[in-house]
Amino acid sequence: MKKFYFVFCVLLLNLCLYSTAQEQTDQDKKTDWWGDIDGFLNQQAKITLGMADDLLKLNAPAVVEPVERKMALLMIDNVLHDEKAAYRPAVQTFLQKRIENAVDEIRSSEVKQGAVVWKLYNHAFVVKTPSVTIGFDIQRGITRIEGFSLKKDLIQQLIDVVDVLFISHFHGDHTDEWVAERFIAQNKPVVSTPDLWINLPIYQQILHPERKANMIQEISLPLKGFRLKVINYPGHQGETILNNVYLVFSPEGISFAHTGDQSNLKDFEWIDTVGDNQHVDVVLANCWSGYPEQRLAKGFRPGLIIPGHENEMAHTIDHREPYWLNYQRLGYSNIFPWVQLAWGEKFNYMQNP
Repeated sequence: MKKFYFVFCVLLLNLCLYSTAQEQTDQDKKTDWWGDIDGFLNQQAKITLGMADDLLKLNAPAVVEPVERKMALLMIDNVLHDEKAAYRPAVQTFLQKRIENAVDEIRSSEVKQGAVVWKLYNHAFVVKTPSVTIGFDIQRGITRIEGFSLKKDLIQQLIDVVDVLFISHFHGDHTDEWVAERFIAQNKPVVSTPDLWINLPIYQQILHPERKANMIQEISLPLKGFRLKVINYPGHQGETILNNVYLVFSPEGISFAHTGDQSNLKDFEWIDTVGDNQHVDVVLANCWSGYPEQRLAKGFRPGLIIPGHENEMAHTIDHREPYWLNYQRLGYSNIFPWVQLAWGEKFNYMQNP
């Protein structure tokens, strides 16, 4: 009798495991989600993000967007404003696949003229010209959430082809000590504010250019055999947090500004005059700052604005800035053209003659 009960229990356990495996592998076929709210929301996110991904692939980033592209970005906003979004497998897969595709493109793309700008996660950008590849605020996502942290081997592949890393300020959604160490290990410069990792051994190996408006400085790229010209504007997040606003000039003469989390109204003293003193091609601007009456744009007078920092998943819902809000902040005017990129997308920029 005992043997019978043992065999019965083993069979029952196997049946339960089989049923669980079937449920895990057949989610797309499931038609009844009663009692499984998290499963339902994840499946809804998977379907929504899949359709949004299809629409984005059919409608590439452009200054004038078709309604299909706007709808795709709105669909993404709606999914990502679920408080548990960063923990949902569908959202994690969406992030991972789009960044994997971007890294593949960055590694394989040959840029013959102009520049290609990729937006990664948060306010991380990679800019590639015929002669140099520049990284801004590269980090691995939210490292405390396993599925929302980009894999080290993927980011290593990116580091292998990026020539220099610029870090705007010390906040964890813009910095990653592991990433900085990997750049330094390859004899590639890392540039930051003077208060980042000040008590760590890595500090002495990081470059801290003077924070001074309109003063052109040079960053040596030993592996490339030339120097990059850079202006390090003395920005701030709030009143006290140091935030470098970089204006980087490629050897081809194309200039890229990255604003980090610039958000101090007193800094308009120098922002208002940037365009008077420098030619700015592209501004990679944090999406919530500096837009009252287009004041930041009027100061930089760029050829193109690419907003960033949308849908930062470590932020609360009210500051998890959606794509749709950019239309209200930047408007529909062609005075200062702008283009919106989702995670992993790119834009080809051709300098105006």
